[in-house]
Formats: sequence, C-alpha cells, structure tokens
Amino acid sequence: MDLPMRKDVPMELTWDLSLIYPSEEEMQKDAEKAKALAARISEEYRGKLTDAESIIACLDAVQECEKLLYLVSSYTGLAVEVDYYDSANQERNNRISSMNAEISADLSFVESEITDVADEILDEAIEKAEGSRNWLLDIKRGKPHKLAKETEKVLAALSQTFDTPYEVYNMAKLADMKFDSFTVDGKTYPLGYSLFEDDYEYEQNTAVRRAAFHAFSEKIRQYENVTATAYNANVVYEKTMSRQRGYASVFDYLLFDQKVTRDMYDRQIDLITEHLAPHMRRYAGILQKIHKLDKMTFADLKLSVDPEFDPRVTIKEAHDYVRKGLSVLGDDYVAMVDEAFENRWIDFAKNQGKSTGGFCSSPYGRNSFILLSWNDRMADVFTIAHELGHAGHFRLTNAAQSLYDTDVSTYFVEAPSTMNELLLGNYLLRTSDDKRFRRWVLASMVGHTYYHNFVTHLREAWYQREVYKIIDEGGSVSAEVLSDIFRKNLELFWGDAVELIPGAELTWMRQPHYYMGLYSYTYSAGLTVATEAARKIEEEGESAVEAWKKVLTAGSTLDPVGLAALAGIDITTDGPLLRTIETIGSMIDEIIRITEELGEA
Repeated sequence: MDLPMRKDVPMELTWDLSLIYPSEEEMQKDAEKAKALAARISEEYRGKLTDAESIIACLDAVQECEKLLYLVSSYTGLAVEVDYYDSANQERNNRISSMNAEISADLSFVESEITDVADEILDEAIEKAEGSRNWLLDIKRGKPHKLAKETEKVLAALSQTFDTPYEVYNMAKLADMKFDSFTVDGKTYPLGYSLFEDDYEYEQNTAVRRAAFHAFSEKIRQYENVTATAYNANVVYEKTMSRQRGYASVFDYLLFDQKVTRDMYDRQIDLITEHLAPHMRRYAGILQKIHKLDKMTFADLKLSVDPEFDPRVTIKEAHDYVRKGLSVLGDDYVAMVDEAFENRWIDFAKNQGKSTGGFCSSPYGRNSFILLSWNDRMADVFTIAHELGHAGHFRLTNAAQSLYDTDVSTYFVEAPSTMNELLLGNYLLRTSDDKRFRRWVLASMVGHTYYHNFVTHLREAWYQREVYKIIDEGGSVSAEVLSDIFRKNLELFWGDAVELIPGAELTWMRQPHYYMGLYSYTYSAGLTVATEAARKIEEEGESAVEAWKKVLTAGSTLDPVGLAALAGIDITTDGPLLRTIETIGSMIDEIIRITEELGEA
C-alpha cells in the first residue's frame, strides 16, 4: 500500500497532457501569443470603448486571448495537480499564474470601460453581439457592484495573491503532511491522505479501520492552526470584497454569480438536514447490524452494505460498465466515453503528492482531463461516470457556445455529473433480479452517489453557512471554533445513531471546496435536478434524453431555473428536493427489507 513517486507509475495510468500541447515549447509559444494579443488589445481599445461596434470587436479579441490563457493554464496547472512534490512544475505554473495576473490587470479596463458606458450604448451592444451577449447582460446586471477603474486593475493584479490561502491549504495537505504508519495486533500499516480516504475508510477490519481513523486524525490535527488561518484569510477576504462591492451580505456576494436566490440556497440545506437525517440514521443502523458492530462510530459510516459481494473491478471492466450504463445518451456520448479511456483523458494513478478526490477539467477547444485514484472498486466506476458527466456536458457546451457562454452556474454544474451516476445505477439494476445484487446496487447509489452529495457535501454546506454568519457579523474563525461548529453540525444530523469519536470534528480540514465560495451545497442541488431528469428518462425515454441534451448544450445562456425548466423541472418549489429525499428513503427501505429477507438483520 506504499505509494510510489509520480515518476514510477506506469504511463498508461496517467493522463496525456500532450493532448493540450505536444511540447512545453508549443505551450510557451501560446503564452507569448497571449501576451502579445493582450498588448494589442490594450493599445487598440483602451479609452475607446464608447460605442457598440468597438465593444463587440474588443470582446471578440479578448475571447481569443482568454482561449490561449485557458489552454496554457490548464497545461501547467494539471501537471501540478498530479505531483505537488515536483518543484519544476510548481515554478512553471507559478510563472504562468503571474503572467495571467499581469494580463488580467492589463485588460481590466475592458470590463470597467464597458460598465461606464451609457445604458443605451450597452443595450445596443447587447442587441448586436452574438457570442458575448450574455456576458454583456451580466455586466449590466453587475453595474451597481463595480469599483473604480484603477481599483479593479489593482484587484486584478493581486489575483494570484488572493489565491494564496488555497495554495497554503494544498501545500500543507499534499506536500508537507507526512503520515507515520500505525500498528494493529502487531502488524504495521502504511498511511497517507489518499490511502486513508480511498482504502482505510472502507476497510472491513474494524480494528484497522478505527485505528487508521485515529492515526489520520492525529496527524491532520497537527496542521489545524495553519489550515484554520488559511481558511479564515479566505473568508475574511470574501467578506471584505462583499462590503466593498456594496452587497448586503457575504451570502449575496457569493450567490450573485450563481444566479440563485438566498431562499434556494437555504432551502437546500434546511430541508435536507430536516428530512434526510432520519433516513440516514436508519442507514447507519442497518450498517451496524450487518457488520455486527459493538457501536456505530463516525469511522464506520463508509462501510459497504455487502463488502464480500462488492466486486473488484479492473479499468477495462469499468470502461465496459460505463459505456453500457451511459448508452441511453446516444452513440456520440458512448464514443466520447471510448475516447476518454483509449486516449488517456483519465489519470488513474495513485502516487505521492497527487491531489485527493476527483475532478474533471475541460479546457475550451480541447478534450477533458479527469483525475481520480483508482482502487479497483465499483465506487471508482461511479466516480468515472460522474466525471465523464462533466466531460460530456462541456463537450456539448463548448462545441455550441462561445467561451463567454460556458461559465455554467455552480448551482447546476453538478447535475450532469450526478445524472451519469444515476444512469449507471439504473442500468445495473436492470441487469439482474438477484436480491443480493439489487441490494448491492442500491447500496452503491445510497452509500456513494447520495451519501457523497447529500450527506458529505451537505454537511460541509451547513458548516460553511455557520462560518459565513460569523464572518458576516465581523468575526473571525480559529481551529477551535471551526471544530466546534463541525461537531455540532454532525450531532444535529446523526443524533444518537452515530458516536462522534475524536477526529470527527476535524472533517472541516479535509475538503478544498471551502475555498470555492458557496460550492458545497450545489452538489445536492445538482443531484436534485439529476434525480428528476433521470426519472423522466426512465419514464419518457428518448424525448427526455433529447431534452437533457438541449440542457447540456445551453451552457450559461440560461440561469439554473431556466436550465432545469428546459428539462421540464421546476426548481423554484420544494417538490423536486422533497421527491429526491423520498427516493433516497425508499432505497434505504428496500436495502433494509432485502437484508431482513436474507437473514442478515
């Protein structure tokens, strides 16, 4: 279980960044091209954005510059994500980040000057523009919150500095944090961040699993103060910006770009906390019975319902599962799945210094790149289906829309990914009538898809909201305060069903989402839309599939309410969320019923 260094992992398990650029020299050429284009834009348009024609022409040129920067930043940034120990990659990425900040500052006049033009000129540009029309509408919407031109330029120049809290978090977690091994019954076990999250949390041996949790928690506890300091700096910055830009609260500031209301945000957190908690407590109870645990602790929640049935899966088998599970989306979609596996879009490797979790990056004009750590589990197959949901979304969006219309609201962006998990689960349910197999599939969906998005990320969202309440009132947060908030958070949700052993309160240290604004709650929002859309596909067939593809193609030309409506879903009401919670509850009911029929409870 010792992790190799990046240089020692097989090439076929890594992604191929040459799909962005065949060489560093080609990347550098585009970097220089972007700098030259930015200089030309500044020379030709600075102080001259006074009519609709010049505004549209300038934005067309800026789009070409942004395309280059997107590719260059992806090439250097993705190299860092898989090996934080590589100082050369770090230096190169920092150099490109500095260049981006410099170009961003030089071009900040574009948005400032467009904001300053008379409304009738802006309206004329909106009417005549094509690819930049929605971006201009956003400029008009954001006018009340813009600062003076020189202030915006300074803020753009400091953009790299403002990313420092997140960089500190990642460096502490992925580069500085070195884990000691631990011993159980005379046997020594290695430990690492990904080893714990990808292996030990699912370990069947209770003594090993709980000992790993203890050892992991004690190590991250040593970094609680630097992590809290980085996070406090991030949220204080966000509060400062919300105040300077004239927002009523930091919540209004962070929700503005998502184009959702505070009510939609609060509803997601409050309804799930109230209505899902009883179902998940029953789920914890059945896990305790199946595994004959003396007590149900926080370290036991990731256990499989039927670990002996949970098959080991090869990457080749995963490819077959995913292509069949997603075949309902059409031949073009399946072709993309094949391309992802065959052309090394996916980084499966497990190595030291690699980012934990999973993500999909889709640079405009290129294919997507998917990161995960492969552990031969069915959970990994669901993760691949999830990330390919992002890939499929942005393949359609990027092909149909200008770069300006690809900035999809985070409220919606997790819908296509979680939809794929549901489609895979529904496919698996249709392949067999065997009770044990059916229970295993249902448990995979509850224990992975819904747990990850409706429990893990939703508890993060509840915690975030409490933090921002403190910040909004002018306060700050320390490690002690953050741990206290998260402990209360878990107590509220799990009640007496789960014992919160020492270390559970440190869960706030484990996610990077807190540096991305109000992102955590959007996982459950996206899965709510996905559950409704998947139900429609099951009931209506091809017409619902075509409606969903229109949604994926729309990009950011519609807000979340409009995107959902395009799929026939009304997210302005409680209905979709409450039906989704009912769906989870019915799955848990069936898992319990089958378990009783099998004589295991």
